[in-house]
Amino acid sequence: MIVAFGTYDAARHPRVAVIVAGLRAHGYEVLEANRPLGLSTADRVRILQQPWRLGALVVRLLRCWALLAVDAIRLRRRRGAPEAVVVGYLGHFDVFLARLLYPRTTLVLDHLIFAGDTASDRGAAGLRVRLLNLLDRLATACADIVVLDTEEHLRMLPEPAKGVVVPVGASEGWFAAGDAAAGTPVQGEDRAPGGMLSAVFFGLFTPLQGTAVLADAVARAVETARAAGGDLSLTMVGSGQDHAAVRTRLADVPGITWLEWVEPSSLPELVARHDVCLGIFGDTPKALRVVPNKVYQGLAAGCVVLTSDTPPQRRLLGEHLELVPPADPAALADRLLALMEPRALDAARHRTRSGRDGARPAEVVRPLVAVLAGRSRRLRAAL
Repeated sequence: MIVAFGTYDAARHPRVAVIVAGLRAHGYEVLEANRPLGLSTADRVRILQQPWRLGALVVRLLRCWALLAVDAIRLRRRRGAPEAVVVGYLGHFDVFLARLLYPRTTLVLDHLIFAGDTASDRGAAGLRVRLLNLLDRLATACADIVVLDTEEHLRMLPEPAKGVVVPVGASEGWFAAGDAAAGTPVQGEDRAPGGMLSAVFFGLFTPLQGTAVLADAVARAVETARAAGGDLSLTMVGSGQDHAAVRTRLADVPGITWLEWVEPSSLPELVARHDVCLGIFGDTPKALRVVPNKVYQGLAAGCVVLTSDTPPQRRLLGEHLELVPPADPAALADRLLALMEPRALDAARHRTRSGRDGARPAEVVRPLVAVLAGRSRRLRAAL
């Protein structure tokens, strides 16, 4: 038995749901001790950047921890001690409680983001970043196994030997949406002579995501496409740091739909209705180290995924993606225009289809399964 533990919110942050589904697909019994804190990544980073908000965080966290402690005690009485405990994404604090409650159990921390690195990427500096870097070091020191998403993040660990790279992957809802939408987008022979293309972006409008680059590219591409009799439409979902500037840049550009929020349960279906899912285009240090959720989710949804040509994205999924240089709006605009040609879009779709299975939970979790099997005879017997 494995316990998925913490204040994670699988609806907002599906990473833990992917890991749980993957472990179950490999034959493990996974039970959940979960009391969601109810804060997004942006909320947590904002609190950590604004110390006067910490009081509210502490009160909420302690309330969730009290409930988690009761859950853990009840579960132990009913089922005995687990063979491993997986602390879900954004578990920088939860891992300390998990170590107290399970002192002799293999403790796995899903450390998808480094708090200090994320705060730096969003403009923080000085003492706050140093404190967050310390939090990262203490949290990873508590765990026996640290799960990261790329080799670049693995190299940031103080103890790389305890790390294992598990790609982000996508939950089954994204695959279901892609299967349901198969055949519904306009196919090559049905397209207008001037070309047409629908694209979708969803995210937090952070520097990592390069939405300012995307805005410049879309403005160029729409102007060129319309001059040639084509049609490029874009759906922009989300809000955040650069949202206002992006919206101002695209204020006079036709064919753009703005949605500040879409329920997580509805997002896969929305994305699957588009030809292209847009990834990240920034050139910040963090942008060069990640493969974001939306890349795997876009593949799962059956979209052509257009994103930046960075080492981790090329290494993990390069042959299935449309890659452009980071922070290059001209190259991005050119690729959007190229995908308006029916045969180019159909070829890109073929590359997408050949990469979908690599994003499934059972596939991405294989490295973690191997590490767990190497640590415990009972965990090995579950396979």
